[in-house]
Amino acid sequence: MKLLIDMNLRLGWVRFLAQFGIEAIHWSSIGQANAPDTDIAAYAKTSDYVILTSDLDFAAMLAATRGDKPSVIIIRAVDARPDKIGEKVVFALRAAAAGLEEGALIIIEPHRSRVRLLPLV
Repeated sequence: MKLLIDMNLRLGWVRFLAQFGIEAIHWSSIGQANAPDTDIAAYAKTSDYVILTSDLDFAAMLAATRGDKPSVIIIRAVDARPDKIGEKVVFALRAAAAGLEEGALIIIEPHRSRVRLLPLV
């Protein structure tokens, strides 16, 4: 599984995830900072990436299109830095790996995580 880190999350996520053997790339290294979410989602889908973001627009986009890819992980926390919620993200990634490969939306909050398989209905 490869992660595409959205612009609204710090570049430090790439290094943090690498410590756990998780391949990740930050959008800033491959696309324009002001690219619309639709471009990011299209790139993730065609390049087989899972999006890591704190932007709820990706969930809305999946619901509106009833899309089955890309999988999206949304961090819903006041502090979305890797040193604050990173271990919860890694745990959720590992626990839902099969679902993410097939198509899933994961919402990670400080005290819980929720997984919904795609398409959203």
